[in-house]
Amino acid sequence: MDITIITLIIWVGFLVLMTTGMPVAFSMIVVGVAGYALLVSFQGMGNVASLTYDALNTELYVAIPLFVLMAQLLVTSGLSARLYQVMHKWMGGLSGGLAIGTTLVATVLGATTGLVATATITMGMLAYPEMEKRGYDKTISIGTVLSGGALGLLIPPSLTMILIGNLIGLSVGKLFIAGLVPGLACSFLFCLYAYVRCKINPRMGPPIPLEERATWKEKFACLPPVIPAAVIILVVLGGIWFGIFTATEAGGIGAAASLAYTAASGNLNWQKLKEAGNQTIKVTAMVLWITIGGVLFTSLNSIAGTSEFLSKMMAGWTTSPGVMLIILMVISFILGTFMDLLAQAIVSLPIMMPIVIHLNIDPLFFGFCFAMSLIIGTLSPPYGYTLFYFAGLRHKNVTMKHIFRAGWVYTGLITIVLVLCMFFPQIALWLPNRMIR
Repeated sequence: MDITIITLIIWVGFLVLMTTGMPVAFSMIVVGVAGYALLVSFQGMGNVASLTYDALNTELYVAIPLFVLMAQLLVTSGLSARLYQVMHKWMGGLSGGLAIGTTLVATVLGATTGLVATATITMGMLAYPEMEKRGYDKTISIGTVLSGGALGLLIPPSLTMILIGNLIGLSVGKLFIAGLVPGLACSFLFCLYAYVRCKINPRMGPPIPLEERATWKEKFACLPPVIPAAVIILVVLGGIWFGIFTATEAGGIGAAASLAYTAASGNLNWQKLKEAGNQTIKVTAMVLWITIGGVLFTSLNSIAGTSEFLSKMMAGWTTSPGVMLIILMVISFILGTFMDLLAQAIVSLPIMMPIVIHLNIDPLFFGFCFAMSLIIGTLSPPYGYTLFYFAGLRHKNVTMKHIFRAGWVYTGLITIVLVLCMFFPQIALWLPNRMIR
């Protein structure tokens, strides 16, 4: 059978299953198993079991439940509410101050949890009503919640970076550090945008009245409860950067320290510990199911020759590394608007990496750019799933038109940072290249 037809059958079958509402992981599993049965024969089905075992028997995946548990414990400790209280008191007097504070808190929560949903939903419930009450422009108030949470895909410890590092054979620690400066640059740009817009037009984000602003004593009094959490994050990232421990060991240390912090804060009981454990199991299981599906689907494409066919076809589009990198980012961005980012990484990276290697594109820089394109995809209308996390909160007087408009504005801001990094790669590469090995 012609390779073009085989490629169409495999990929169209996968897309059709997804459109029926079947989860992405199981869509890949069904196509992978069926493809093995038809192309390899039923006798070769034993490979399915061995592939599944080999995919999951990876030490790096131990880091995933550790970082998720660390995140869940920090959220259980009441960190999000404390952080918002700090930002409300310190930033509330500025033009657009609540939006700036929301961006910073969402950035910290996104970095702490490594998950878009946690930061978006938490700040959507905690911060958006306050900005709405103060008369903030919806583009700014919604956009700060969406974009700050999405940075959890980039700022370490990111579950996405763990998966990307494993798939392309790179140091997860270096990928973590590569995302740090650009992630903080995005957060700074969000804050700058909110400040400038609200300074020019105060009605878009008025500062809180003088009589409601905190005194210096109140400002400093709210800092001590959040300092231990900041120390935990700095120790985890600092340990990775200085080469004191691996990403997996960092997850273990972070989880243990978060458990102690939550207990010391008085917010730990058996029920909350059970909830944190259950959520950790759910997220880890989701990642592993997607990994199983992705491995089977990718293996099928390899056996059928479709991965090589697609790689060669795409490689023929241009011989310029810069142009090809842009093409790959656009493809990733489009896929990210309607496909789960973890599944997208597993499916697309095996096709893209041969092109990256052939054109001598730095794999570390490509991994970073790929993560950035995922963020842009998750924020982009009409199918970016971060938009629907916020929509699910069902705030009054908020329509999908408002959410889409906010998504486009902040997608543009992130794209500016990505373009700057593509022109000046050292923005992302300088710090990880100076890590102690």
